[in-house]
Amino acid sequence: MFLGIDCGTQGTKALILDADTGQVLGQGSAQHHMISGANGRREQDTGEWLTAFEQATAQALASAGIDGQQILGIGVSGQQHGLVLLDKNGQVLRPAKLWCDTESTEQNDRLLASLGGAAGSLQRLGLAIAPGYTVSKLLWTREQHPELFEQIAHILLPHDYLNFWLTGLARAEYGDASGTGYFNVREQNWDLALLRQIDPSGRLEAALPKLIESHEAVGTIRPGIAARLGINPHAVVASGGGDNMMGAIGTDNIHPGTITMSLGSSGTVYAFTDQPLVLAEPAVATFCSSSGGWLPLICTMNLTNVTTAVRDLLHLDIAGFNQAVATAPIGAEGVLMLPFLNGERVPALPHATGSVLGLNATNLTPANLCRAAVEGTTFGLRYGLDLLREGGLQSRVIRLIGGGAKSAVWRQMVADIMDTPVVCTEQTEAAALGAAIQAAWCASQGQQSLTQICQRCVRLDISTQTQPDPIRAAAYESVYRRYRQQL
Repeated sequence: MFLGIDCGTQGTKALILDADTGQVLGQGSAQHHMISGANGRREQDTGEWLTAFEQATAQALASAGIDGQQILGIGVSGQQHGLVLLDKNGQVLRPAKLWCDTESTEQNDRLLASLGGAAGSLQRLGLAIAPGYTVSKLLWTREQHPELFEQIAHILLPHDYLNFWLTGLARAEYGDASGTGYFNVREQNWDLALLRQIDPSGRLEAALPKLIESHEAVGTIRPGIAARLGINPHAVVASGGGDNMMGAIGTDNIHPGTITMSLGSSGTVYAFTDQPLVLAEPAVATFCSSSGGWLPLICTMNLTNVTTAVRDLLHLDIAGFNQAVATAPIGAEGVLMLPFLNGERVPALPHATGSVLGLNATNLTPANLCRAAVEGTTFGLRYGLDLLREGGLQSRVIRLIGGGAKSAVWRQMVADIMDTPVVCTEQTEAAALGAAIQAAWCASQGQQSLTQICQRCVRLDISTQTQPDPIRAAAYESVYRRYRQQL
């Protein structure tokens, strides 16, 4: 039995996997809260992550009906790009700045310029640093909180921090590390010179976690934490990874040919390659995978956060929202939403705000607003998928995950807008599943391949298979062209 944890923006999910049968035996979840500011601040109290970890694990064990002593390993998936700073005693210095935090956009602009712009960053790092990446958060901390900066002893990503809490060891793996902005994805090592540019003293370099490979375990869980969680004190803690890397494993996207698309707080589209395919388009981030390859990826910063905002505005539950979307026609009678509530990464519009266009006296209806929100966010994913396709990546089928994937209306919209068949995996919490699978891989110590474990544990939900309709696809193409003209 293996425990998979996914610490996301909105909450933590836990999942118990029987890796021999491939069955998910139990699940649990607990919420987090966001600390937001009008200046783009998006932070979280790391203490909430620990409380949620315990609560979600307890729920998962209870629903599985098993003894926690049967857990042989733990895998942790975490939201990418977040910054967790610890002092020499292992204490958190301030709330974690998250992937969706744009408060350090000015610092990112300066760092990007120092690298020679997007082209220079691509040449040096293999990706173009963007607002939200970890590196600009370090410079922001030095400038805004110099007294805290002097106390930094460990620089960790969210999943690294949870592994540190579990084991007392500071480790990082290539996949999540490649989203920091101070990691060379081709050579798979830290760019120490870039950190010295931020702080010549070498403090940041000394605070980096040791890099390990994806199949390696961080260590064994600390006895006190095992007792708190009610699990086996001999359980190994896997390397873990970023939520997208774990989502790739959880959808069996570990060989070329498959596209994974996540409809979560953010939207992501990614595909596996066995070589570092660095595209000239800076919006495509060629991250390392957590399965021994690379994971060219695009990320939109606005997805279910937008649909949730519209639902709240109109006082609709999820069923009511989906019904409203279904009743409005393609194109929402001319209502077009540019849903950039958090700025945007893809398209590259970090300073953008949201807009609703085309309103008149007859089309201003709740149904059209709902449909425009879903169409607008999905067009951002289409924009990103086009970039991947132009780079030579194939998309024979899209494996759809995330909360939005539960909507049949949205699934059909994705199939039509992308003009590609869509199917969901049985487990929509693919990141938690991927983390549990990776834990089984690490615990096997080479006795089983990741491919073998994925074949047993990743299952497609045939009832969700959705084919694109040529007539609807053509209608969406016209609306999508209008969307592109507004960018």
